[in-house]
Amino acid sequence: MKIVILGAGQVGTTIATQLASEASNDITLVDTNAALLRELQEKLDIRTVTGLASHPSVLEEADVGDADMLLAVTNSDEVNMVACQLAWKLFHTPVKIARLRAPEYHAIPAIFEEGYFKIDVVISPETLIQEHIARLVAYPGSLQVLDFAGGRVRLVGVRAFAGGPMVGQPIREIRKHMPNVDTRVAAIFRRGQAIMPTGDTVIEPEDEVFFIAAREHIRAVMAELGRMERPYRRIMIAGGGNIGRGLAKALESRAQVKVIEHNPVNAKRLAEELHESIVLRGDATDEDLLRDENVEDMDLFLAVTNDDENNILSAMLAKRLGARKTMAIINRTVYVDLIEATAIDVVISPQLITVSALLAHVRRGEVTTAHSLRRGAAEAMEITAVGDRLTSRVVGRRIEELKLPEGVTIGAIVRNEDEVIIAHHDTVIQADDHVILFLTDKRRVREVEQLFQVGFSFFG
Repeated sequence: MKIVILGAGQVGTTIATQLASEASNDITLVDTNAALLRELQEKLDIRTVTGLASHPSVLEEADVGDADMLLAVTNSDEVNMVACQLAWKLFHTPVKIARLRAPEYHAIPAIFEEGYFKIDVVISPETLIQEHIARLVAYPGSLQVLDFAGGRVRLVGVRAFAGGPMVGQPIREIRKHMPNVDTRVAAIFRRGQAIMPTGDTVIEPEDEVFFIAAREHIRAVMAELGRMERPYRRIMIAGGGNIGRGLAKALESRAQVKVIEHNPVNAKRLAEELHESIVLRGDATDEDLLRDENVEDMDLFLAVTNDDENNILSAMLAKRLGARKTMAIINRTVYVDLIEATAIDVVISPQLITVSALLAHVRRGEVTTAHSLRRGAAEAMEITAVGDRLTSRVVGRRIEELKLPEGVTIGAIVRNEDEVIIAHHDTVIQADDHVILFLTDKRRVREVEQLFQVGFSFFG
């Protein structure tokens, strides 16, 4: 697939890095920073173009006219919008995706629905991050919660704790512990290394376990893998920007929420908009302020400012002062590597969340959902099975018959839109099933896509 990416920021660089590693992709990256592009070109097998992404001459040099897809992810909403419009009007690019941050644009969907701007998919990073955090809050103790099939199935990552009913036991024992709940362990990451689980695999303390189950069974499975954590009833949010404000609005009806905002104008506006939350003007790294506001009583401390260093310091300070759980938004990958497994319980990567939203549109065939995991090394996918036993290599076959690439497991199937089937070796895949897969090595994506492709006779 020929893809032009506008913007070599964190999202643009991350998606270019992931897609360039797949031999079937032809990637062109556009940015105004020539030095950065030279550096990336030395590392990645990509083509680069220096210039402003909204200029027609730059788009022409990037061969947008021959591209299958345009991803506009520069730091300017307006540049992204204009670039998509020009790509359609001048070059007839078939698929145009734009990242738009300003809430004002999303407040008026008719701008895009009625064709004022020819953008096929609009992505709001703030909304994606809010939804991601909201799912983590809904399942205390989770490291990652991913939706498939419209939320009917969820893939959840948890850290196994000593003393959990299933910890120290082989995975096959989970059926004896929960005879009325069907679930599947899709993957285990132990000391950073992926383990493909079998029935004999023993879950060890500190394992990062990804399991898949119907939404109504998630809490029961989590309780088997670790200690059952009580809901987050008292939440402190550091940062009153778009993300902090959105989270406070979403959470204040079911939890006691305090928001710390440094800017006095923003703090005043927040206080007027929020109905139940307490808004505090101050610095979230101020130890006296946190003590005065009883941070030690908080079930959850969320650091969601625009400053990585502020988020790291405030979350670590809150944890040291007694906050039960801490989460922090961290953009820079180097920081994520440094602080992982420290006092911060969950690190939230905006660029990987945004990349996950883009992947479903980039993937070939019948891929409806894709999520980037473990900083891009792994991936979870939802693919619709099409064809029949004559034209498809998966339809009409048991899972044990499939030639799945190494490191790939099928976790669940959603059939007829609402029937959730946890995958076992004898499960037969039918046409139109939504198949949910986990890939410990994302380099196997193309092999999975090819496995689910149908022969030409299916279209005859």
